[in-house]
Amino acid sequence: MSRTDTKPAASSSAAAGWTTLTFVYLALAIVGLIGTWTWNIQAIMQASDFIGDWTMSGPAVSSLTMDLLVAAIAGSIFILVEARRLGMRAGWAYVVLGLVTAFAFTFPLFLAMRQRRLV
Repeated sequence: MSRTDTKPAASSSAAAGWTTLTFVYLALAIVGLIGTWTWNIQAIMQASDFIGDWTMSGPAVSSLTMDLLVAAIAGSIFILVEARRLGMRAGWAYVVLGLVTAFAFTFPLFLAMRQRRLV
């Protein structure tokens, strides 16, 4: 480190933002994608009433649905605000992708990309 440098040299992976926390978030994104789409594909193959199954299968399922819906809305707002704050382009794409795939996939994916940006 020279006299003008204020920070010690970081390893190449940390410098690129690939920290342990980034990999944890990416692993959660993969689990979220596989975990949700396993059931989504099964519902599609059975021609299920996907939305009806969410809302008409009893109070416990309705409670869980409402819980996850509110969390997804709050998470989407966080994604949009945080992406703008950090200057991440296309923060909106994570929200749209969450509607197309699963929020359990896109939210951890956003957190991983956010972590890379913060490092």
